[in-house]
Amino acid sequence: MRKKAFSILLACLCMFSAACGSNSKKAPEHAEPQVKEPAIETGRRDGERFEGVIMLEGMEETVKYEHVKNSTIGFEMDYDYEHFVRLSEPDRDRFISCYDNPQNPVDYLEVKTSTEDADAVAASVCEMLSKDYEPSMSSFMLDHAGSCIRIDASAAKGGKVMPDLLQMVYIIPATDGCRIATAQYSIESAEGFGKRFHNMMDTFVAFQSSR
Repeated sequence: MRKKAFSILLACLCMFSAACGSNSKKAPEHAEPQVKEPAIETGRRDGERFEGVIMLEGMEETVKYEHVKNSTIGFEMDYDYEHFVRLSEPDRDRFISCYDNPQNPVDYLEVKTSTEDADAVAASVCEMLSKDYEPSMSSFMLDHAGSCIRIDASAAKGGKVMPDLLQMVYIIPATDGCRIATAQYSIESAEGFGKRFHNMMDTFVAFQSSR
């Protein structure tokens, strides 16, 4: 009888211990995923200058930025004015390496506008790039502009070798069509200018153009 009572007591103790253990190891609560909304206009004026810090090749670098606000095309962005020269034309803004010939640049970021929707423009750009590259298209998230289409042209046609010049095209939806930002850089400058262009695009915001 005593043996049976001891067995019952032991079972109760085990059940109590297991219950306490389960309470002390309660699964952590997970917050609901936050939906990132595209940023609105920053309020900075065209030509305003300020400093920022970026990571480049594993090291922090202080960058001197100039803010661009182009109402004709309908975008704003920050660019590194110590490394790039801004050339603004009626139908495009170009940010060209200060080491390049502006008439025939190698490393540059060009921004244009289109009244067509982003998907149609992406299809046209892919078709054009496929003459020389094996382009790949994917959805991409920019820090300020939100979701866009990114076309990576870093593989030569036929996939034999990497081309001398690489292109990364960002197609950002807008209320009046889309914005097309094309970054071109040499294979040697992919870790330098390629990274700088990416950082610049993370500051990009599209808004209604005045066209």
